[in-house]
Amino acid sequence: MDWLHAIAGLFVGVMVGMTGVGGGSLMAPMLILLFGVAPTTAVGTDLWFAAITKAVGGFVHHRHGGDHGGPDYEVIRRLCIGSLPAAVVVLLLLSQLDTHQIKSGLIMTALGVVLIMTAIATLMRSRFHNWALNARTDTAQGFLRYQAGLTIAAGAMLGVMVTLTSVGAGALGATLLLALYPLRMRLQRLVATDIVHAVPLTLVAGIGHLFIGNFNLMLLLNLLVGSIPGIVIGSLLASRVSEKILQPLLAAVLIFAGWRLIAA
Repeated sequence: MDWLHAIAGLFVGVMVGMTGVGGGSLMAPMLILLFGVAPTTAVGTDLWFAAITKAVGGFVHHRHGGDHGGPDYEVIRRLCIGSLPAAVVVLLLLSQLDTHQIKSGLIMTALGVVLIMTAIATLMRSRFHNWALNARTDTAQGFLRYQAGLTIAAGAMLGVMVTLTSVGAGALGATLLLALYPLRMRLQRLVATDIVHAVPLTLVAGIGHLFIGNFNLMLLLNLLVGSIPGIVIGSLLASRVSEKILQPLLAAVLIFAGWRLIAA
């Protein structure tokens, strides 16, 4: 048992449960920068970590979310129509890259870029929400006409990013949902929907990385020892968390980690 990995899992689990953000955004950079795990192994293992951890969190949100705080399964279905095929395409492309150094460099650069995008999305979420509210109010029929198609496109974008970097299903996914469904998504339902969509996406991507060889079972088990109780605690606290405190802190950490990965 590696207690440092378990403590890292506990911290990330609590963050995911409270905000829907923090799975790959925190875990993959921690594994690479703090624990020296190879980027390909970090991403592949983190995808399994996210799939199992978010399955637990999604179950808690489903059971305790109520009529207005539980997952929105119609939105999840639309996201999956885009995200799951996109994940398969990225996995097929990765399987054709023979050089480990090329894979590692590509994944580290992509991970750094997506982390910085995630930080910006975290800080700008309320502005995106206000813009979407105005668009939804001013041009309601036009907005609704393209809503399903845009949701599928958003899912495809998330599928590419998550499969390549294990990052994107949290802050970026939540921001896209706020922009696409500004009247439909309260904070707790937003978090629940984001978490539940991430389960099939990370599972499909994780299975692909497992067959490619990007996986460490003992590392995964150590992380899960901390993350499973952590996400239960975080999910139960989701309705009480103050985003004004967590968002700037999380964004600063993500920008620093993204810069370190790009510069490495």
